[in-house]
Amino acid sequence: MIVAFSVTPLGVGEDVGEYVADAVRVVRESGLPNRTDAMFTSLEGEWDEVMAVVRRAVDAVAARAPRVSVVLKADIRPGVVDGLTAKVATVERHLAEG
Repeated sequence: MIVAFSVTPLGVGEDVGEYVADAVRVVRESGLPNRTDAMFTSLEGEWDEVMAVVRRAVDAVAARAPRVSVVLKADIRPGVVDGLTAKVATVERHLAEG
């Protein structure tokens, strides 16, 4: 499965990058395939391991913020491996074809 999620601390002011970095650090240390962009962090793996990482990422932010908002979207497709890269490669291939 691939999960795209964002964790936003609330009640800490406008500059939240420091808190978001705590969540991204947890994801990167998990060893699972991941990618972070301006809006979401995407993470790929089996259900239990992905959700455990999301939970730890949320907990890392919640340890320093009085309130946390989480947005999560999941693509559950058994048997697919390297979907995080393959999905983007498919779109790029179609773009190159014109």
